[in-house]
Amino acid sequence: MTKRKPRHESWESWTERQIREAQSEGQFERLSGAGKPIPGLGGAYDPLWWVKKLVEREKLSVLPPSLSIKSKVEEELAAIGRLEHEGEVRLRLAALNEEIARVNRTAISGPATTLGLLDVEAIVEEWRAARPR
Repeated sequence: MTKRKPRHESWESWTERQIREAQSEGQFERLSGAGKPIPGLGGAYDPLWWVKKLVEREKLSVLPPSLSIKSKVEEELAAIGRLEHEGEVRLRLAALNEEIARVNRTAISGPATTLGLLDVEAIVEEWRAARPR
């Protein structure tokens, strides 16, 4: 809980006293960023810095759905190569095909979608061929 400033004490002395107490208790030792430069300190001021950090931290997509689905397909196909069971591969491909179909039906902004449904059987065959025997 935050301590309240006593009426008789100035803000500066109250703040300094809290810092001094925290230092004596060792609360500033072994902090995660100790000895490292502050990120972005030397760069030019960017008024939208907080938006960019939010997008990066939350992994938000700012692409239109027609472009976003293309990168998602590439990521999923790479991930499918690491799966162990054929059932998992088929489930992931079915979900991906559903998403592709949804984007193809509903995308009205951005470039046109040129991505068709994936050939599940061909991808499963490639997955089987890549498996160690």
